[in-house]
Amino acid sequence: GELVSETSKPDGMPRKLLDVSRLAVLGWTAGVDLREGLGRIYRSFMETVSTIPA
Repeated sequence: GELVSETSKPDGMPRKLLDVSRLAVLGWTAGVDLREGLGRIYRSFMETVSTIPA
């Protein structure tokens, strides 16, 4: 991806822009949508955290 400076922010924090168009040309598509993927990660994190001793 390309680094772009976010000039609307006081510190000009760069942000990473992702582009999957080259992968799409090769036939790749996302197997999980963003909302479902985030839900899976959150549930996995919560299961892992609950096993760590306090």
